[in-house]
Formats: sequence, structure tokens, C-alpha cells
Amino acid sequence: MNLQEETEFLLKQNGLKANKQLGQNFLINEEIIDQIVEKSQVTKEDVVIEIGPGLGSLTAKLLEVAKKVIAIEIDGQLATFLKKRFSLYDNFELIVEDVLKVNLKELTGKYEHVKVVANLPYYITTPIIMKLLEEKLALESITVMVQKEVGERFCATPNGKEYGAITLSILYYTNPQIVIDVPKENFHPVPEVDSVVVKLDILKEPPVSLKDTKLFFQLIKAGFSQRRKTISNSLSGMGIAKEEIKQVLEQVGLKENLRAENLSIHDFENIANCLTKN
Repeated sequence: MNLQEETEFLLKQNGLKANKQLGQNFLINEEIIDQIVEKSQVTKEDVVIEIGPGLGSLTAKLLEVAKKVIAIEIDGQLATFLKKRFSLYDNFELIVEDVLKVNLKELTGKYEHVKVVANLPYYITTPIIMKLLEEKLALESITVMVQKEVGERFCATPNGKEYGAITLSILYYTNPQIVIDVPKENFHPVPEVDSVVVKLDILKEPPVSLKDTKLFFQLIKAGFSQRRKTISNSLSGMGIAKEEIKQVLEQVGLKENLRAENLSIHDFENIANCLTKN
């Protein structure tokens, strides 16, 4: 029985079906599951946090290679099934809760080596990722399946339409890369979009040295809130005098007619530090 047949059988046998509201699409390609585990580089030293384990196809593989798997599942019916399926594993723990409400700081603080590996529900991918990063958890890496378009935004480079505020937030905390392409046919039910697996290696220190971190992120938000505007126009919307912006851009060697999408993380760093100094 292949994974697709197994998935359909388990859903039918247990009276379960994919919940559209919770963005459930079950991965039915065993090769891709093996690749996710391989790319995540999980070892017997690692505690894995898996968000949205679904029927547990990825969970089963992770349990073989990890010290422990802590699965967080919001769907009560799936949680009941998972408890039964992995009842004999002493390295399996299940938390039945919305991941955005879980105290991850407390959860991860108990362990030395923690990695996140998950097939994320697409409707809340960004809030989950930002929670994992902004709470400054003791994580080593995050390896997650996301919608292709979102993965491309996470890993974008300047001057492209995918490059935006979320790209810079991801770059502030991690070294991101797309590690697997996953066409939509590899899921049950088949979603409308293709997916990718993104690996985010957590940085020990941000790649920028800032005098005012809050200002740095305010500049990024202002810069990308009206993408078509030049950086001098979009930053003047923050209440900074145009003359001052002109001066600062000159000092850091940037042209006034550039847009936010043309600026690297270090350009934003230089603008923020120059504004703070002035």
C-alpha cells in the first residue's frame, strides 16, 4: 500500500476528512517526506516541534530519527487519531492547541537542541513563522513546507517583485533557502497551488548592527507599504522631513529615486543608523 492509498484508507476508516478551514492537505509522497527529514538534519540529539502533524506521516519518520517529537495539533479529531497511532512511542508528545496560543518559550526552554519541522497550514504560515522568530526561541533551524509563492518571498533577493518586508524580517533572523520543490499533485486533497520546503537556519546574531532596531523595522514597513513610491517619498510618510531623508540617502550613498525593493538589508541598516545619529 503506497502513502496515497494509506492516507485515503486511514481517513475513511477513522471517519476523518481534510478540514478546509484549517488548511489541511495531507502529503502523500513518501519520497518527499524522506527528503524533508533529510534536509532538516534531525539527529538523535534533537527535539523536534512539528506543527499541524495531520495523520502523522511525517511524524512517523521524525520519531525514528529524533530524540523526541512534540506535535502541536489544533484539530481535536486528528489529535485523537494521533494519540492512538503513536501510543506506543515514548518519544512522542501531543499538544492539542492552536500553535499561536502555545507558550513556545517555556516549551523549548526545557531542551538543548530544538528544531521545527512541519507541513504548515498555509492560511497562517506567516504568523506562525514570525512567532517562531520574534519570540527568540532557542531553535537551531526551521524546515517547513509552505506555499511556493510564500517560500519565494522568504528567500527573495533585491530588485524582484517577491522581495518585500517579510524577506527582510526572515533575513534578520535566519539564513533562508528553498530546499525542495513540491508540485500540488503530491497532496490529498490536491490544493490549488504548488509548494516548496524552506529551510531557515537560525542566526546566532542578526546580520546587521543597529543603534535602533525599532526604527529599522519601521523604515522597512514604511518603505514597502507603498511599493511604487520612491524611498524618499515613502519615508517622508513617517513624518521625517524630506530634506533630512535626502541628506541621509546622500550620506549612505543611495539615490533618491530608488524604491524599497532596490535596497538590501544593509541599505536599511545604514539609513536607520544614519537617522539615529542625526
